[in-house]
Amino acid sequence: MNAEPSPVRPRRLVRGALIALLLPLACLAALWLSVPDPARWATTPPRTTALIEQRRAEAARAGRRFQPAMEWVGLERTSRRLVDAVVAAEDARFFTHGGFDWEALGEAFRHNLSRGRYARGASTITQQLAKNLALGTEKSLLRKAREAVLTVRLERRLDKRRLLALYLNVAEWGDGVFGAEAAARRHFSTSAAALTTAQAVLLTAMLPAPRRASLAPAPAWLAARARGLLQRLGDEQVIPASELPGARAELERHLSGSAAPDPAIPDEEPPADEAPAEAPSTAAPEPTPASP
Repeated sequence: MNAEPSPVRPRRLVRGALIALLLPLACLAALWLSVPDPARWATTPPRTTALIEQRRAEAARAGRRFQPAMEWVGLERTSRRLVDAVVAAEDARFFTHGGFDWEALGEAFRHNLSRGRYARGASTITQQLAKNLALGTEKSLLRKAREAVLTVRLERRLDKRRLLALYLNVAEWGDGVFGAEAAARRHFSTSAAALTTAQAVLLTAMLPAPRRASLAPAPAWLAARARGLLQRLGDEQVIPASELPGARAELERHLSGSAAPDPAIPDEEPPADEAPAEAPSTAAPEPTPASP
């Protein structure tokens, strides 16, 4: 005679299924609660960022002086050429995606596979903003997971113009230099509003490795990126054809004395930017942000 099945086993199976279902939801909820609420940035400019505090700690460990420069300017006081160049170079589908550019991810995967190494990323402007504002540059799966969650929250809470304004005001543009206004003043002794096309292209070209960028003279990777970006802006009619010759001539003046391309580095890819900066910061102290 066969014994009747024990009721214990079905209960264990149900309990195991519930745990398997609830555990991922619990992890997602924990991640959701572990990132800041973006509502704070909807109307108020940040006074500091996770990246600034990370750089401050790095400077302290190295015994270097660190006085970050960051001054808020709205999009209406930022050169349209800088806005266009940054979107074109960093996230061409920024205004149409929901925070993640799956097409760019596929392109980056194929590019890196062809090179046999990691050579191109595909982080969107919103993902970079999440990292700069709240998370820093720690290389870990947890940080990437939190970045993804904060990216979703930023896209849900803030409109695209606000996201772009935040990005342009907190992006790193050199050792101790944060935001377009500080970058324009540091590199060109002008304001973010007065940047020329060539200057905007050069600032944009610096973004992948801002603490490795220089204009005295420009490294080969920066010159190659700037020339390529200016040509792209012309080809895509982001800037009128009549503007291109003058912008190219000004760009070449800024690049005079730049290093020759290295044939061993295809397309002169920018170097990694996470090693300690080579020179101490001499930036002005951070001012109190203006109203948005």
